[in-house]
Amino acid sequence: MNHSEIDPRAAIDPAAELDEGVTVGPFTVIGPDVKIGRGSTIGSHVVINGPTTIGADNRIFQFASIGEDPQDKKYAGEATRLEIGERNQIREFATIHRGTAQDAVVTRIGNDNLLMAYTHVAHDCQLGDQIILANAASLGGHVVVGDYAILGGFSIAHQFCHIGAHSFSSMGSVIKGDVPPYVTIGGHPAKPHGINSEGLRRRDFSEETIQQIKRAYKLLYKSQLKREEALLQIKALAGDCPELQLLSGFIGESKRGIIR
Repeated sequence: MNHSEIDPRAAIDPAAELDEGVTVGPFTVIGPDVKIGRGSTIGSHVVINGPTTIGADNRIFQFASIGEDPQDKKYAGEATRLEIGERNQIREFATIHRGTAQDAVVTRIGNDNLLMAYTHVAHDCQLGDQIILANAASLGGHVVVGDYAILGGFSIAHQFCHIGAHSFSSMGSVIKGDVPPYVTIGGHPAKPHGINSEGLRRRDFSEETIQQIKRAYKLLYKSQLKREEALLQIKALAGDCPELQLLSGFIGESKRGIIR
């Protein structure tokens, strides 16, 4: 532990493991079974409970609650975990809970994500990389979020929903089904509203690829085809556009059913 970076007013359990270069602000409480990687910055008044592992170069802002017991009546004190990757920003009053024994036992957050103020990640959620949860976006338990997905402020995802990579939900979206990759949604309940074209351009998708994704969207939502029929045609398009394999695989594996 690099004590020169630890404010003397912080309360850190002797069993916690803090790597070199970790900064901890005043009045933060870090419990046992917590590991924090090199170069991470923990603000003031943060509470981190374990078992929790936090990778390198994360920044956690004041008043966040990390690694707390899951809000699940079935939870009976099992030693479940939270795993957070590298270079994430977790803003003020965000709450992230550990997993439950009824699922994978672990809540996971990948790398380079931005969780804005008042966001909530419930037990057993699995988040990829480069995700943005805008202010007060909330994920119910067991939600899976793909890389580069963006949830607008005050968006809410029902438990067990899967939110596909590169998708975009507008402010206040109420998500009750699976959101396919690349799709833009909005409303209460959320409905599809085209593809996330601007986001794809920002991530250097070619115009040809974007047009193919639009064709697949029209097959799925505008053609009056049954889902299985649309899926067959999307799989055919994926022969010339590998990016569509992500979409076809997601649709084929959806258990809740995609939003319509």
